[in-house]
Amino acid sequence: MNCYEELQARGLIAQVTDEKEIRELVNNGKATFYIGFDPTADSLHVGHFMALCLMKRLQMAGNKPIALLGGGTGMIGDPSGKTDMRPMMTPEIINHNIECFKKQMSRFIDFSDGKAIMVNNADWLLNLNYIEMLREVGPYFSVNNMLRARCYEQRMERGLSFFEFNYMIMQSYDFYMLYQKYGCNMQFGGDDQWSNMLGGTELIRKKLDKDAYAMTITLLLNSEGKKMGKTESGAVWLDPNKTSPFDFYQYWRNVADADVLKCIRLLTFLPLEQIDEMSTWEGSQLNTAKEILAYELTSLVHGEEEAKKAQESAKALFGGGASGEIPTAKISQEDLRDGNIDLISLLVKGGLVATRNEGRRSIEQGGVTVNDEVIRDIRKLFSGEELQKEGVLIRKGKKNFKKIILE
Repeated sequence: MNCYEELQARGLIAQVTDEKEIRELVNNGKATFYIGFDPTADSLHVGHFMALCLMKRLQMAGNKPIALLGGGTGMIGDPSGKTDMRPMMTPEIINHNIECFKKQMSRFIDFSDGKAIMVNNADWLLNLNYIEMLREVGPYFSVNNMLRARCYEQRMERGLSFFEFNYMIMQSYDFYMLYQKYGCNMQFGGDDQWSNMLGGTELIRKKLDKDAYAMTITLLLNSEGKKMGKTESGAVWLDPNKTSPFDFYQYWRNVADADVLKCIRLLTFLPLEQIDEMSTWEGSQLNTAKEILAYELTSLVHGEEEAKKAQESAKALFGGGASGEIPTAKISQEDLRDGNIDLISLLVKGGLVATRNEGRRSIEQGGVTVNDEVIRDIRKLFSGEELQKEGVLIRKGKKNFKKIILE
């Protein structure tokens, strides 16, 4: 099966322009394509992971990825799918986040010997002269069409600032520059990015060459990624200091039965023939499929050794297997009050809940156990002595837990 047909079979492609040309480029390793990453945090998350898996898959087929870091667009913020304007970040924060992204991306994409490129759109966006920019690209954008764009859909009722309205032009200009500087002939993104990507394609065709190979493809991948990777305690990050390898493993181990095969098809590099065989699995076999999914993805992000540790720890706690390594959170003497700390604080500091209110509700509803004992007392205290000696094993629900010790 060729690369493009495999993308289709895995359910990655939602819609495309110029399918015949795109198929030709992808299948013959002639695509130089980009995906953009705005540095909105100091770590990539599960949504980005989906895009990185796609880039890796295409690179393995001989195509050339461009990882576009949004040092310029990050100054504005993408309004797509947002009900409110993103908080504005300082240049220092943006640059720090970009450096974090660079390190993580190199685990997935081979940037050696020109096999892939990493660029920052700040290189061309930050020094633009406003009047020159208007004259250069303004005539090629219809305000009427922009107002109908899906990326602005959720914001029109609540109010869309002119600041954010410019994002489509910035993203379109990115493709225009990448086409000229690096021969980029294809762009990928989620379905909420469709209007932005069409803007770039049209800008190239109208301004440079009506027959230019400037293709656009949207994926189920990225839009699904925005729905996934969220837990009650926050996002699922690729940085092991923000989401431990065990928690990452458990996130995928706990996906819904209805989603497990879709995730395996979208994200793993297992052969389609093997996945097709799994499509008939039911009951307890779905748990096996979830373990396969969790192991494969944890190995991709954190390495095989960490994946094995996470798998052993999960079996130790839930399946009676070997001892494994129980995920641990540490607190300090400063966290104690009069030598004690309350259960709600332990839930928050252990990353089992995002807020104290969430912790209070979980305790009152009988969803929290400490050392296998259900605790319903929201005022339950633990002494520093017992935390320092052996720690306590806290579970929230059936499958979220941490051992918490005092340093």
